[in-house]
Amino acid sequence: MNLKKIRELVKIGKENGVDEIEYRSLFSRIRIVFKHAPIPLGQYEYVTREPLSSTGTQSIPSKEEVEEKKQKTASDKKYHEIRSPIVGTFYRAPSPGAPPFVEKGDRVKKGQVLCIVEAMKVMNEIESDVDGTVVDILVENAQPVEYNQVLFLIDTSS
Repeated sequence: MNLKKIRELVKIGKENGVDEIEYRSLFSRIRIVFKHAPIPLGQYEYVTREPLSSTGTQSIPSKEEVEEKKQKTASDKKYHEIRSPIVGTFYRAPSPGAPPFVEKGDRVKKGQVLCIVEAMKVMNEIESDVDGTVVDILVENAQPVEYNQVLFLIDTSS
């Protein structure tokens, strides 16, 4: 391949905004990769996806509600905490139309499924590790959870 043909390929690539060009012939192969300048941060578009609830509307807890629940968790050390073993999305029911696994005030047994945390399209059942009564559910349905985040408070004295 001659230099004139290579220059022609580079010109075509730059004019058309192509990322790379590869040319093959019987005895040669040329690959040209164009490095473009990175896009400035202000030009990115951020798209967020709202989870759908069964009613069609999703109530997002206010900052005050979140802080209240955090304080409740910190002050209620007499309760057993069920924590998320992974990062993922919290679901209270096995499917969108199904009833929740547990509600506030329900008695639970050790090994009973309390919720599901979805991570990388895998549904992970979170089970109770104690017998007791559900005092509080600290996460809303279809909300993201962090590793070791408290999901449930269980009263083991009852």
